[in-house]
Amino acid sequence: MVDYSIVPQNKILCVDMKSFYASCSAIMLGLDPLNCYLAVCGNKERQGSVVLAASPRLKKEFGIKTGSRMFEIPNDPQIQIVEPSMATYLRISTEITRVFNRYVPKDALHTYSVDESFIKVDGVIHLWGDATTIAQKIRDDIEREFQLPCAVGIGPNMLMAKLCLDLEAKKHGIAEWTYEDVQTKLWNVSPLREMWGIGRRVEKTLNGMGIFTVGQLARYDLEQLEKKFGIMGNQLYYHAWGIDLSELGAPIIQGQISFGKSQILLRDYKEEEEIKHVILEMCEEVARRARTHRKAGRTISLGIGYSQDEFGGGFHRARTIKQPTNVTMDLYRVCLELFHEHYNGKTVRQISLAIGNIVDDSELQLDLFDMGAYKRRELGYVVDSVRKRFGSGSLLRAVSYTASGTAKHRATLVGGHKM
Repeated sequence: MVDYSIVPQNKILCVDMKSFYASCSAIMLGLDPLNCYLAVCGNKERQGSVVLAASPRLKKEFGIKTGSRMFEIPNDPQIQIVEPSMATYLRISTEITRVFNRYVPKDALHTYSVDESFIKVDGVIHLWGDATTIAQKIRDDIEREFQLPCAVGIGPNMLMAKLCLDLEAKKHGIAEWTYEDVQTKLWNVSPLREMWGIGRRVEKTLNGMGIFTVGQLARYDLEQLEKKFGIMGNQLYYHAWGIDLSELGAPIIQGQISFGKSQILLRDYKEEEEIKHVILEMCEEVARRARTHRKAGRTISLGIGYSQDEFGGGFHRARTIKQPTNVTMDLYRVCLELFHEHYNGKTVRQISLAIGNIVDDSELQLDLFDMGAYKRRELGYVVDSVRKRFGSGSLLRAVSYTASGTAKHRATLVGGHKM
């Protein structure tokens, strides 16, 4: 058994804007977000375009959700399909953050994503009332000022607040979980991927160990979990007991930090050189993201998805290198090795790339056999500073100006989509 008397007993709200993109677009069209049938798709001209958001009724009655394709949407006159207005969504998100700041100072607020935030209310309960009262006030303010619906999960830490949101509050509007609710509400959760922080790969490994519910995970031998997963095994075990010691804004699972990018191409890529051009562009973006956080990584992974015309399929492979890096051409060299080893010549429609096994950039060591390594690393930071000042499209590699390049077009987008 876990002693809950020695773990944090905070009051943290996890606020989620329901179907945020779809709800914003509905309001812009004068529709009721909760009762209309609306889908936000990346590009209305492409039947294979991804659904970025669907209104609650469209999800419930037609089964259309984020990640569905436009051709899956029924030809029904009730359903409206719109393209995203990313700049507007971001402005609204910023204004909603201002609402949160009415109740708590900035250091008590963590914006987790464009539509989800954590708010620590311990220090303002004497001003506004208990956590449930504050949650209701925030919901009322957002409803009155933006006509947008939201749900609020409340817990003693970030993990419990998020679990409460996903597993109960999204159905009822506001809900609160305490440590006393862990065994009755959390342990019954199955499949395991419904538990925040557990993806399909980890779920598959846990299933192979005979673990199918969160309760079974909590009662599993801790040493065996640590032996199998390392530090992440320790975190999985204690998360199953509802324990999260991370500070507000820290990553929920420290061991899962990585930097990556995935891209569904606008057309099928048949020529090997064209595919390499896109891989190089993506290496540039992933390296930039790592440098932004002053991080570097040793494990580089490449995923290639084949076109449906080739009956799908593909491969996902990773390679760990000796020296951590955040240099574009270092990533590209490893990706090319993986590509040449596993690519079978089929038409490509999707590419994903990531670096993991992350360390601080300050931990990088100089290589006596590669005297130019320091200059290449510093050059990356110089390029980043230029792009930060003048825009992401101010400096592009030559391949981005070829017919196969995608970076030039994507530089005109916000969040990967039209403004």
